[in-house]
Amino acid sequence: MPRLGLWEILIIALVLMVFFGANRIPDMMRGLARGLRGFKEELKAEDKPDAEAGEKPKAS
Repeated sequence: MPRLGLWEILIIALVLMVFFGANRIPDMMRGLARGLRGFKEELKAEDKPDAEAGEKPKAS
């Protein structure tokens, strides 16, 4: 996977600002962070065995 340098990151940021506007980007990042946080919590909950039933979660 290619590494992104400073210039590539700046170009991507500029394109995002042009498409979405500078005021909309923080809202998008906040939503992305909430989604990732929820996903992370679900992964942690799936890894922990259910204390009441004494079973391990099923692998899907």
